[in-house]
Amino acid sequence: MSVGTGSAPGAERTARPPTPRPGDLAELGIDPDQLPEGLVVADEHGRVICFNAAAARITAVPAERALGRPLETALPLEDLEGRRWWRLTDPYGGLAIRVRQPERNLLLPGGREVLVSARYVRTRPTGPVRRVVVTLRDTEARRRTERSHAELIATVAHELRSPLTSVKGFTATLLAKWERFTDDQKRLMLETVDADADRVTRLIAELLDISRIDSGRLEVRRQPVDIGAAVERHIQAHVAAGQRADRFLLRVQRPLPDLWADPDKVDQVLGNLLENAVRHGEGTVTIDITPSASPREREEAGTSVTVSDEGPGIPEESMNRVFTRFWRGSKRGGTGLGLYIVKGIVEAHGGTITVGRAPGGGAQFRFTLPVAAPAYLT
Repeated sequence: MSVGTGSAPGAERTARPPTPRPGDLAELGIDPDQLPEGLVVADEHGRVICFNAAAARITAVPAERALGRPLETALPLEDLEGRRWWRLTDPYGGLAIRVRQPERNLLLPGGREVLVSARYVRTRPTGPVRRVVVTLRDTEARRRTERSHAELIATVAHELRSPLTSVKGFTATLLAKWERFTDDQKRLMLETVDADADRVTRLIAELLDISRIDSGRLEVRRQPVDIGAAVERHIQAHVAAGQRADRFLLRVQRPLPDLWADPDKVDQVLGNLLENAVRHGEGTVTIDITPSASPREREEAGTSVTVSDEGPGIPEESMNRVFTRFWRGSKRGGTGLGLYIVKGIVEAHGGTITVGRAPGGGAQFRFTLPVAAPAYLT
């Protein structure tokens, strides 16, 4: 079938076939049923000559029932105000200078929403329409994205409201009744305000990270990183905050390859994984650092970090959702964005991260980073 050449039936069997054009699916050896989007093509008489498998799936109309029928009957679209789309646009009798209809939301019978765009193929400018090529796309993927954005906004609004309410309440009280409070009371209130301000700052940083990850703009500034020393710093911070020193077991298998990574972002990954193990796990938190094969092709060296605990672990049915937005596990609290950001950071380094069950029954997170030494050092 020729789509876009405007040639009459049988013309392709002439002694000298026409030069293939990008829009000619037959000449390019492309089966319309292999296309991921719905494709509907009508000839110069408005009869459907192509109705691919994706179009049949989206419209729930079998191809054999659509072929040969008028376009308006085979694909009865309406706009969001209930007007018949093909009568409204009149592709065959409308303006002769029109060549396309931009993508827009239209409705199928039953109210199902689809994204539709159309191209009017003419053999010469302002000539009669020889083909109407229509593409259809399901809106479910876009709806999922919109729901995800709406959920993100709702979560952020909720998480911001609590600390900001606290900040506002304490500062207003201090300003109105400063003389009535002792120094110890003032200090306690200001420390609370300071902690809530830190919480807001962390949330804003998470949102910026998500924006950069989703848009592919997360920058990685590589420097030499001593991953063992970085883990020790996080352990010392937890001990200083009240955790028992014997709750942590660090095992480093040396020699390790020289690791070039973004130290701040590696700290962010380690901080999140250790915080999760301490908060949601039980027993000893074990951190294993080992040399490993690089997750990148054509690179031999990599470094793996495994964080395990002895808690209840993650249910098997939840394993595939751990790195998605808003996953919080069995315990509520937090935004549920931390592991999503961790995965984005690891992958921005060219690494991989997995989750599983630890030997002691708890959760086990393992991430592997390529050494990624600069070219001038290799």
